[in-house]
Amino acid sequence: MERHNCLNCDTPLLGKFCSNCGQKADTHRITFKHFIMHDVLHGIWHFEKGMLFTAKQALFRPGKAAMDYIAGKRIAYYNVFYFILLLIGLAVFIENYHEQLFESYNGKIVASNNVTDKKLASFMAKYAKLLIFSFVPLFAINTFLLFRKKKLNLSEHFIIAGIIYLGIMIITVIGNLFYFFDFTKHFEILSDTATILVPLIVLLYVLFSYYTAFKDSYSKIGFSFRMLFFLFFLTIELLGILVFIFGSVTDWKFGSMQYHT
Repeated sequence: MERHNCLNCDTPLLGKFCSNCGQKADTHRITFKHFIMHDVLHGIWHFEKGMLFTAKQALFRPGKAAMDYIAGKRIAYYNVFYFILLLIGLAVFIENYHEQLFESYNGKIVASNNVTDKKLASFMAKYAKLLIFSFVPLFAINTFLLFRKKKLNLSEHFIIAGIIYLGIMIITVIGNLFYFFDFTKHFEILSDTATILVPLIVLLYVLFSYYTAFKDSYSKIGFSFRMLFFLFFLTIELLGILVFIFGSVTDWKFGSMQYHT
């Protein structure tokens, strides 16, 4: 019986896939039909399938999905952190486009002459994505400190935070789309409703997500107590970030108001 070796790493083949590098055993010459049907369409389908599966898991079973991922069930998931960065970019784009439409719809807004306002706007434009993504390590560090009984390391808490924050970004992006009802005559109420509901939904989602992740290790009272501290720590950390931002753009002179004459 003729034995074949993997064309990628030369390891002897014993099945449909190489045991060393994972390449398929039945490789063949690339043709135009194969390139279109497999490399292009097949790649796009699996890319979208992985994203859709990951988004569904993050929205409807984030805590259990995170625990499954930590336990080793990972092949079906798209990279959570790449996904978050894509959604952050989409959210920033939607926000900027909404602002442009708002200016066009309501007339050009006169730019502020306040130097601090200009520096703050420039800082936010430059570091918006980084600031939004910074919630992931804050979530992870807080739960690592508060939910020690689960015996997860910091990296595993990053996975939980990543999947939960992915769900938050999906909710946020969907909510941002409702703000475009500002520019309609009869459906402005949907935009106002989204302004109220989206933060509430995000808060309930976070509580639900962490409850499903840690409920086996804590009583409801113990979990509630820790989540109160989680929200308290998060508030303090966000205030610290805001102080740092305003300090950076004002050269730590918070009381000074600088104007061009």
